Order: sequence, then structure tokens, then C-alpha cells
Amino acid sequence: MTARYCSLAQAPAPAFAPGLAAERLSALASGRRMWVNGTVLHYWFFDGDSDASVIPVPGRGMTRRVSWAGAEEQRDVVRAGFREWQDLGIGITFAEVGDRSEAELRIGFQAGDGSWSRVGREALPAGRRERTMNFGWDLTAPGERGTALHQIGHALGLLHEHQSPFAGIHWDDEAVYAELAGPPHHWSRERTHYNILRKLGPDEVGGSVWDPQSIMGFPFPPGLILEPEQYRGGLNPPGTLSAADKESALRWYPPAHPQGSPALVPFRSAPLGIGPGEQADFVVDPPETRTYTLAAFGDCDAVMVLFEERDGEPRYLAGQDDGGTPHNATIGARLVKGRRYVVRVRLYSAWGSGGTAVMCW
Repeated sequence: MTARYCSLAQAPAPAFAPGLAAERLSALASGRRMWVNGTVLHYWFFDGDSDASVIPVPGRGMTRRVSWAGAEEQRDVVRAGFREWQDLGIGITFAEVGDRSEAELRIGFQAGDGSWSRVGREALPAGRRERTMNFGWDLTAPGERGTALHQIGHALGLLHEHQSPFAGIHWDDEAVYAELAGPPHHWSRERTHYNILRKLGPDEVGGSVWDPQSIMGFPFPPGLILEPEQYRGGLNPPGTLSAADKESALRWYPPAHPQGSPALVPFRSAPLGIGPGEQADFVVDPPETRTYTLAAFGDCDAVMVLFEERDGEPRYLAGQDDGGTPHNATIGARLVKGRRYVVRVRLYSAWGSGGTAVMCW
């Protein structure tokens, strides 16, 4: 059976201000895709003829509508994939919703459009009528359960393992281009380079060791890899979560324990007290209903996200990423007396002699 590969859309390189120190750039590169820990990611499946893509009919000067809806057995494979990632004990929770406006992840099943996902927080700018994930072939076929696990890994912020700079893979480039130019992919050289041959930066991957068994890698037939020598006859990951996959997910998203978070009182700053890659949560019980400003202070790059607790579950209200800018993250939001809010701050990096803090007023 010919392997079918995930095709990520080429994302523009982040535009950071010139002159940033190497330490700041490294921290920003490694964390800009990742969610703040403790996030509940809501997913929704497209359904009905109103959710479709209009595509041209080759040679006929016509178009036709292709539905994004998927059969229930296809959805069940994806649901099982979400459960498997969550059952690792990570600090991210997945919840299916029936209203697309509540979903950060919107999933379609357009056949022939490949299988792909937006990576981590890159899903947030997508419009509500856009897919953030697609499955382009039958997930119930033998060996295809791993496709769902792979795309959910992307949704968590993970990238392709075979593109790790630590893999030491020496490709036969022209053989790879020829393989992917044929069926079932019909990829351009640009797409093949972006998804297969391009090396990621050391700061974009979750560790310093290559994992050939990762769910985020692909199987490759003989003749594409020249080195390491043991993979000249092909590379065949099992299509399951490897030990390193589990370790990486738990490192980025350790089990969340929001209970006992300190209160953020208006007009009183609270020290963050965290290091790079760490996160702090603060509870806000507004004393009156009005518009509040929440902001980080100090020489730091951080992501700040505001959630409202609804039925015991945090629901995303607003967020700002100040990474690589001279300004601190600031959120303005109307908070209602009697409701509870959670402010989560994840630190990329900090510098300077002063400390870092968060405040609302």
C-alpha cells in the first residue's frame, strides 16, 4: 500500500523585531505555537451541505460542491484519537461541541484534499467557516488510525519528526521529489520540500534527540533515505504514540492543577515567580461589573490568556502574545461581578534586573 502523507500549509515566518537577543529568539521559536497549559480545546465536526468547498471540474469549465461532512464512523476514529492524547494525563482537555462558534478546532472530511491540520495556536485566526483540520481519506482503513493521532499532534503544536535537525537524515532529494510528484499525492516540488526535505530549526522541536518511532513521522519506502544506513531499506514507524511522543506532550503540557491559584486583586500587582517555559494562573473575582485591564509587567516575553469559568470549565475570552515586541501583554475585557475568571500567563523569557508581575485595574 502506498503511504499517504500529511500536507501542512506553508505558514509565514514570524516577524520579530530586529536586534532581539539569541536567547529571546530561541524561546519564541520553541513556544509560539503552543497553547497555554490548562486550555480546554473545543472541537466541532462540519456537517450538512451548507459546509462545503466549491472546486473546479477539470476540462469542463464548471464547478461542483464537495461536502466537508464526515460519516459517524470517521468521526469516531477522530474522537478516539482525542481521548488517547488526553488520557496521557496532559494539561490540555478536549471537548466536542455542537456549536462551531465555541470551537477552536473545526474538522472536515473533504476527500482528495489531503489530511492536514493547523499547528497549535495557528488555528485561532481561522474564520468560523474555515477548517482547521481535514481528513482526506478513509480513517477506518487498516493502519489509518494513526492519521488521526498525527493531525491531533499538530493541533497540540507538534511538528514533523522526520524534519528534526537532529535526525541526521540524508535524503536522495530527486528521488523524494519524484515519489511525491506521483499518485496519490501529486505534490509540487515546493510542497515536498516544505513537508519532507526542509529541516526545522533546533528551537522548533521538542527535544535534542530524533525519534524514528514518533507518530509525527512518516513511513518512507526504500530508496529515499541515503543515511542513516539502516533506513536505506525504508522507515516504518508503527503509527502509534511512542514513548518520546508521550514524554514531549507531558513536558509541554504537564497535568494542570488550577485549584489554589492566587487571587488577582484590582490595583495590586502579583509577582509571576516563574521561569522560561513555565506558567502561572491567577483567579479574578471582580468586585463590580465593568471593563478591566489586565497586563504583565517587567522585561519579559509572555502569552496572557483570559478565561471565564462556565459550569466549572474555563472558556476562552481573550488573549495576547507579546513575544518579540517591546510591549507587555495587555487585555481589556468586561468582567461581570459574581462570575469567576482565570488569567494564565506563560513565559517565553525574561531579562533585566527587575522581576515580572501581573496586575488588573
